[in-house]
Amino acid sequence: MIFILSSKSTPSTTAVVSFLVLLSSSFLATPAKGFSTNNNNKVISPKLSLTQKTTTATNISGEKDIRSKSNYHNNDNINNNETSRRDILKNTVLSTVMTSSMLLMNREKANADFISRGAAGGLQDKIRSICYVMDELQRDLMQERWDLLEDYPVQLRSYVPIFTTYTDSAFPSDLPTDYSLRVALRYEVGRFFGSLERLKREVQRRNLPEAYMAYSDMAIHFDRYLQVGNLYPYQDNVIDYSKFYEGVDDKSLIYANPKKDPAEVRDLVVLVEGADKGKTGIVIGIYLDGSNKCVVKLDKYLPKYPMREIRILNRDVVAKRLGEQDPDNVFLIPRKKENLINANNRGRI
Repeated sequence: MIFILSSKSTPSTTAVVSFLVLLSSSFLATPAKGFSTNNNNKVISPKLSLTQKTTTATNISGEKDIRSKSNYHNNDNINNNETSRRDILKNTVLSTVMTSSMLLMNREKANADFISRGAAGGLQDKIRSICYVMDELQRDLMQERWDLLEDYPVQLRSYVPIFTTYTDSAFPSDLPTDYSLRVALRYEVGRFFGSLERLKREVQRRNLPEAYMAYSDMAIHFDRYLQVGNLYPYQDNVIDYSKFYEGVDDKSLIYANPKKDPAEVRDLVVLVEGADKGKTGIVIGIYLDGSNKCVVKLDKYLPKYPMREIRILNRDVVAKRLGEQDPDNVFLIPRKKENLINANNRGRI
């Protein structure tokens, strides 16, 4: 899981800028070596040394006069060099502080403008609406409606500009955090549409197991995009659900033995071990590489939101639910009339 550094978890820009200014002020208020300050904190030059004073006194000999003047000029050059180096250091520190401050303030202003003009909410809602498309795709795939599946690649491809705009607008700055998030989001989008192409090929071949896995990969990468892009409108504060089942006999939980009767695609399941113990969902794909792993689409955490989290789990912890069960929510979604009309126009019904 990727930790996201968002505006909710970072300190305020005002506090950071204040700290930087205070730090620079403290540094610049310290006089250079050989200088002192008066009561008004103004830097004053050092007093002349005894050798320097001899230049104003009566010279005993020409040799002594020349030596005294030489010492004075040497000391003056040293002080000038120290002052010059300090001025350069001052300018460097001030430039660094101001640049950092401007970056932070620009980042906050850009995010505020992005939200204030409604762009964030509009793009977020459009991306979340893909959840409904994914549910309809799952329904038609699991019911083997090959005639309806051919329309989904074109429909989902229409969301490419929305993905791109949100990725670039939500994390626009050159800060390392924003740059890393943009890279991660673009990666997930690329994998999502790569899996969509696989699904398109397997649908043409009528290869159901591979089509299930292609759809599962789509669901995995889309869920990761939602997670990384901070698009989940809620947060589950429970880290480990298994604690709720401490002291509860597993025999009181009704499910089939996952080792003797493993769950298959379309089976309604309950997770019997791990941090997600007790959560329910449906199996949407089984890996064909012999790893004994499957992909589970969990039931909604909050009914009013369309998101459903995806888990990749060992089949030994995914158990079929027993007894009479309501069908998964995707099978309750009515088909759109235009989809049926399009299929009918192609002569597939």
